[in-house]
Order: sequence, then structure tokens, then C-alpha cells
Amino acid sequence: MLPQVTATRYVTPLREGGSLPGLMEADDLGTYVVKFHGAGQGRKTLVAEVVCSRLARALGLATPDIVLVDVDPGLAPAEPDEEVQDLLRASPGRNLGIDYLPGALDVDARVVDPVVAARILWFDALIGNVDRSWRNPNMLLWHGTVQLIDHGAALIFQHAWTNLDAWVRRSYDAAGHALCDVAGDVDAADADLAPLVTDETLRAAAADVPDEWLAGEPGFESPDAVRAAFAGQLRDRLAARNGWLPGLRAAGRRAAS
Repeated sequence: MLPQVTATRYVTPLREGGSLPGLMEADDLGTYVVKFHGAGQGRKTLVAEVVCSRLARALGLATPDIVLVDVDPGLAPAEPDEEVQDLLRASPGRNLGIDYLPGALDVDARVVDPVVAARILWFDALIGNVDRSWRNPNMLLWHGTVQLIDHGAALIFQHAWTNLDAWVRRSYDAAGHALCDVAGDVDAADADLAPLVTDETLRAAAADVPDEWLAGEPGFESPDAVRAAFAGQLRDRLAARNGWLPGLRAAGRRAAS
């Protein structure tokens, strides 16, 4: 289970994020980038963040620690920004906190190790992440390690739960990926990472999503049924990877030339 903390102070909004995440202090003395379930993108973005973050770590890719942040709407009146007030009032209870990495720098793709780059590219193809472009790489360099952030745009099948087979087989356009020009051998990445994507790994990644973020999903009897569907979709996409690996190989050939 994810650790749970209680927000004690709203520090500042981070306006570069489309859902207006905010920097908040918590009762464990930590500082977190908090993404709110009451934001326009809703709970599904938070679900994708949790599942993808846990899966990335299982594959040996670095991501900041995540926690559940309990937010009291009573914090809202202390904020001068009406938009922030509305967001806090709309997000009582558990929200997603991402460990704030002080001193972290934006990643220059040219210095990313080709092996690491190929693994990140493979991972993004697995989860269908379209939000790691050269314009918005969503990677940070912290203590010499590339940290992956912002996976809310992945796993888009959950927004409709229709045409699931099409998502499983969908090719992956690596041409606009931030690492397409530096990625190494994607077949080596596949050989290393695919065996790690086990049923147990996928179930564990979905298990950390709170029940209330999944409750009431149309077509499902329980939050556990939704978790099983996430694991099933990712398992099936892994099995169908001959449909999306060619796009990654093309990126690898460009990087080698």
C-alpha cells in the first residue's frame, strides 16, 4: 500500500501542469507535488500515474516516490488564488503526492545512456505514453539518475473501456519521443524487460490504486475488477508487442546512423 500523509500547507501552484498541480507540505515533513482528483482531468489521471509509476519501478526505471495526500478543504480560505481555492474544495480526501526532488534538472536527451533510453522508449510503448516528447520530455535528472514523471496521459483505454483490442495492438509512433534519436538496441531492452512484466508485477502495480478512485466505474462490479482489467490490458499489450516493436526498432536504427 502507498504511504499516506496529511497536507499541512499549500506552498505554490505549478502552472506548467495542465491540471494545476500544487506544491504542498505534509505532516511527515515532506514536500510533494500534489495532483488533485478534483482537477479537470479527474481521477483517471491519478490512476494512470500510480499504475505506471509502480510498473516503471518494477522494471528498474527510476521514478519519484509517490504517496497518498489527504487534503482538508479547510485549507482553501487561506489561499489568495480563487482557482486554487476551488481546486482544494473540490479535492477532499486522498490525492496523489509525488516526492518533490529539490535541485532536479530537466534532462538533456543527448546525455542519456543509450541502454537506459531504449528501456524508457520500450516502457512508454507498453503503456501507450504519448507525453514524453522533445517539447515536453517529462524526465528529470536528479543525483545523476534519470527520473520519469507525469504518466497521466498513458493507459488511455480506461477513458472508455471500449475497443480494447485495438489499444492492445496499436502501433507506437516513436518519431516524436524525446529519446528516439539516442535509444540503443530496443530488442535488447525487450529481452531484458519483457520477462519482468509478470502477472504478479501487473497486479501489484494496480493494487496501489485507492478504491475510491476506481469505485463506480461503469461496467465493473468492484474496484478489484477494474484493477484486474488494467493488469489484463497490459498483459495483452505485452503479448502483442510484435505490433509495436517495429516502430521502436526504426527509432533505434536512426539513433545508430
